[in-house]
Amino acid sequence: MQKTLVVAGGGAAGFFCAITAARMNPELHVVIVEKSGKLLTKVKVSGGGRCNVTHACFDISEMIRKYPRGARFLKKTFHQFFTTDTIQWFEERGVKLKQEEDGRMFPVTDSSGTIVDCLIQEASKYRIEIRLHHEIKSFDPGESNAGFGIHFSNGWEVKADFLCIASGGYPKASMFDWILRTGHTIEEPVPSLFTFNLRGNEITSLMGVSVPDTIVSVTDSSLKERGPLLITHWGMSGPVILKLSAWGARVLKERNYQFEISVNWLPAHPELSLREKIHLIRKESGGRKIRHKNPWGLPQRLWEWQLQQSGIGDIHWADLSALFQNRLMNNLCNQAFTIHGKTTFKEEFVTAGGVRLAEINPQTLESRIRPGLFFAGEVMDVDGLTGGYNFQHAWTSGFIAGRSVAGYSQ
Repeated sequence: MQKTLVVAGGGAAGFFCAITAARMNPELHVVIVEKSGKLLTKVKVSGGGRCNVTHACFDISEMIRKYPRGARFLKKTFHQFFTTDTIQWFEERGVKLKQEEDGRMFPVTDSSGTIVDCLIQEASKYRIEIRLHHEIKSFDPGESNAGFGIHFSNGWEVKADFLCIASGGYPKASMFDWILRTGHTIEEPVPSLFTFNLRGNEITSLMGVSVPDTIVSVTDSSLKERGPLLITHWGMSGPVILKLSAWGARVLKERNYQFEISVNWLPAHPELSLREKIHLIRKESGGRKIRHKNPWGLPQRLWEWQLQQSGIGDIHWADLSALFQNRLMNNLCNQAFTIHGKTTFKEEFVTAGGVRLAEINPQTLESRIRPGLFFAGEVMDVDGLTGGYNFQHAWTSGFIAGRSVAGYSQ
């Protein structure tokens, strides 16, 4: 008799699981059920509509350091399907990827539609059934405890031999209730990859200013990251802020997103070297106005704002007193800001938390609690930084789950 796999979730992980299972076992009946009316939503919006497919990192030990949660688990899964496999998979289907300077990889078309079309065509090629507006309400063991009886909120019911949950992350623990009933444990979901709000702070007047190298630290914690920072109309964003939010997802949630940070705007220049530079400028160019001489290449708007914050008017370098010099040094090397809340990073939100990894077999992605139940993607307690890392986990976990189902069903 023909066996059936139901994949819950029409995203990257769900499609990859369904396509892999159907390709490796053409006799298998594969159904993707999606609760919304849209497929591959995150794929479409990722990378500003270009789709950041993966990251050009070909060393597993290095790659797993980009995942605040799930690194050990991924060390085992990446050995089965890694970045090189992802690149080859898409290229074999006519989708060539390119690498950008920061390591992110996109389709050469610079359009997420290329990835979406590829996945839809593969699903069609292997006769995968797709049902939109189908939300799983519950599922229970089938006859003789084999397979599943799956019940949907619209009244539809189906019997399946295998079920892969690739529903993505949920913002609230209560949304995992239908999975909890299987006996699995859910690590509390909390937001990751968000930007910092600086309500009422004057620095927001510099919206659009970007600084390529900064160090940002969260006060009273070990959280510290280095990288580009972007000033926005609501506060701060950019890679350094997003990395901090990912590594500090649980700590910052405990603080209700009210906390202090310090910013070093010139990490490549120790404070002592800054003082020596000022001494040299005063000696050689003392007659020049301070605002006209920006010695360290900071954006001019930020430099003038820093002078204003330090109480330094339209004066010459020779007239800079020790008091105001110290204020300027402190603002450049250790400027304090109070954060009041967070903002979701575009539409590429990621949730930390999900199904406990100890309850999933990393070799097969099958539940250790309920045979025939598989997991793929962000529904598990795995999350990565921005840059293609979350998609790589989706492709990897979807592939392994699909391959496992194909093997069991033959």
